Amino acid sequence: MKKIIVKLDKRSYPIYIGKNILSDKSIFSKIKEKKFALVTNNKIKSLHLKKIKTPSLKKDIIILKDGEKFKNQDSINKIYNHLLKNKFSRDSCLVAFGGGVIGDTTGYASATYQRGINFIQIPTTLLSMVDSSVGGKTGINHELGKNMIGAFHQPIAVIIDTENLKTLSIKQFNAGMAEVIKYGIIKDKKFFDWIEKNTDKIKEHDTQSLIKIIKRSCEIKSEIVAQDEKEKNIRALLNLGHTFGHAIENNLGYGKWLHGEAIACGFLIAASISVQLGKMKNSEYLKIKNLLESFNLPVKLPKDLNINKLFETMLLDKKVKDNSIVYILPNGIGKAYIANSISKKKVIKALKDHAS
Repeated sequence: MKKIIVKLDKRSYPIYIGKNILSDKSIFSKIKEKKFALVTNNKIKSLHLKKIKTPSLKKDIIILKDGEKFKNQDSINKIYNHLLKNKFSRDSCLVAFGGGVIGDTTGYASATYQRGINFIQIPTTLLSMVDSSVGGKTGINHELGKNMIGAFHQPIAVIIDTENLKTLSIKQFNAGMAEVIKYGIIKDKKFFDWIEKNTDKIKEHDTQSLIKIIKRSCEIKSEIVAQDEKEKNIRALLNLGHTFGHAIENNLGYGKWLHGEAIACGFLIAASISVQLGKMKNSEYLKIKNLLESFNLPVKLPKDLNINKLFETMLLDKKVKDNSIVYILPNGIGKAYIANSISKKKVIKALKDHAS
């Protein structure tokens, strides 16, 4: 089992990574809370709940509907209702057992119930293991934008069991690989190169390869979050591809493309802007494109997507400052930077270059 500490002074917390660790009672014995409510969906419950061998964690179960379109206030209210009816107090703890939707929703409920209670992340998808379960971003969607309602609220522990990936569809697994590849682009060229060389092992779910990509991804994110918890500066680099990706999801309708698919297409578009600006070689752009294609991730925008409407949606992004879109762009492979003044003309060109 591997262990990483997210260093946030008194709010530091561990990330445990390993195979079959959900049955390890010693991990849960370190958690002081006595009353838990586990939030999940029916699919995860039937597939994975039996792996948790600590009875107190699954005494109270809240079932939410599955899918991005249910990351909303109705789901939050369902959690609140259960907690209130069953007299959960401030010393209680929520357990998010599922993918990114469950994690984000449960996290936001825990951030706001009685002004904040603790929660634990047990992610079951690759994307949630390497991204949304770490760093304390919680929230729900609004019909006008993704993740527009939320709070920064750190978990007290993240428990990642690679066995949960066995039941993940190839499509879902590949969507998670988009976030893994992103870490290589923004921070670690050697990691990017390693992924390139070990694509087959990763696809075969080789245990050590899975642990390596999850551990390195969590290390990179943890290092950045420790420096900039509330995204005032360098944490924004983690949003590579997200301005484009969120706009794609919004215009398509949530759930039509998986989040990771939209992000993959988004950071390829960002890379093409860097090529226009002379910040990235075309050969590096092609390396990213080829790696995405090796995991069957989209490298073109969805058909019939209106480019101008997509750009207008991007103006609603949380990172907009003074009506100007803030872009995260790669500076070659292994580095990224925050760009505040990219012309609309260059962005539209990049979007058109990636039209289907």
